[in-house]
Amino acid sequence: MALPSLATEELRQHRLRQGEELLRLRIRPTDDHHVFAQADGQPVPPNSLTHEFVWILAQAETLPRIRVHDLRHSHATQMLANGIHPKIAQERLGHSSIAITPDLYSHVLPGMQEDAAAKVDAALRAAIDRTTV
Repeated sequence: MALPSLATEELRQHRLRQGEELLRLRIRPTDDHHVFAQADGQPVPPNSLTHEFVWILAQAETLPRIRVHDLRHSHATQMLANGIHPKIAQERLGHSSIAITPDLYSHVLPGMQEDAAAKVDAALRAAIDRTTV
């Protein structure tokens, strides 16, 4: 899957820092080291991410309390709102069917209804202008 250049650069920088840390611990870095690992090199358990996420949100009093899974909904909604083809969004999210993506994972954002009305209005006006010329 293609990643945004911002993400690949962050991962590259993380990998460099990780390699430096491993060398400091006298561990030779290899290609099969986990990108995100515990001190013993084992993969980070999924529940650790959830606990850390909840803790970070609790520290930031202005942020709403959301679940890690809510980030998936937000990602799907933002992809669709930014004109990314639903088939691409489906593949990036790993859905078995294209119908799942817009049905379950996209949410109406403020202004979307108005934007849709404006686009329909523009198309209708363009069609009328073509027929009256």
